[in-house]
Amino acid sequence: MGTPQFAVPTLEALLASRHTVCGVITQPDRPRGRGQHVTFAPVKALAFQQGLRIFQPDRLRAPEVEEMLRAWAPDLGVVAAYGKLIPESLLQIPPLGMINVHASLLPLLRGAAPIHRAVIEGHAQTGVTIMRVVKALDSGAMFARATRAIDPDETSDIVERDLAKLGAPLLVSVVDQLAQGIAHEEPQDEAASTYAARLTKEEGLINWTESAVAIHNRVRGLYPWPRAFTYLDGHRLIVLRTALSNSSAEAEPGTVTQVGAATVEVATGKGQLLIENVQPEGRRPMAVREFVAGHPILPGARFTGAPDAEDGASSTS
Repeated sequence: MGTPQFAVPTLEALLASRHTVCGVITQPDRPRGRGQHVTFAPVKALAFQQGLRIFQPDRLRAPEVEEMLRAWAPDLGVVAAYGKLIPESLLQIPPLGMINVHASLLPLLRGAAPIHRAVIEGHAQTGVTIMRVVKALDSGAMFARATRAIDPDETSDIVERDLAKLGAPLLVSVVDQLAQGIAHEEPQDEAASTYAARLTKEEGLINWTESAVAIHNRVRGLYPWPRAFTYLDGHRLIVLRTALSNSSAEAEPGTVTQVGAATVEVATGKGQLLIENVQPEGRRPMAVREFVAGHPILPGARFTGAPDAEDGASSTS
């Protein structure tokens, strides 16, 4: 059971293993991309290519879902970024239950967006956990974990790509152990659990009174979606890539303190932030030097938190 690209390495690893994939359950086809064309999600595309049985229910509680799963008669269910909570009635069908590839070091960051939240919160490391799926969200016992460091300039898409590759062989090793009856399960520490809420477009608005580090982490964590943004001269400007500055200049948060050949330096609540890549509303991504060439920015200009904010107004989210 899976849908996006994160789940593809897991399905590939299972197909290459000694185990048999009896079918794939994935979310219904939806419009994707700028043209909003209906296309196969990555897991469905791979399953179709491999000639696997594919089932795409709108609702997992529909009677035909349980009927289909019982007809497939799986020994074990594997879940990787499927995107919906699985009813307990389905969890009980496979004799060995269901296990999940979760992209955090549980019990930290349970929930829908563990990778992005790890980056936004400035974690130095993350990882994947193979866990048992139970009724309560991401709270099942753990079979195995693997860690990965997060570079202070990495974006969430790179971390996600690597965690998907890290989790796939780890998952297969747990499936091997379950098949042999030697798998060990360790309960999670409920007192140490944290939650990774689903991302929203609204939280992309940059609050320039935050520290440069916090804003940098937000830009990294919200890339490639929903992306961080601010306003300049009343127009929305998506901020794609930033870096930290060693400058000691002081100014009101949101104020441009220096315009260089490849960066625009902006004052924050603590420290200076360098903007490297942007995307003006309705246009393509570009280096900030290209943006400045067509939209001159001078020191003293202000990034704001709203399109109608007056010049010199406080920039908050």
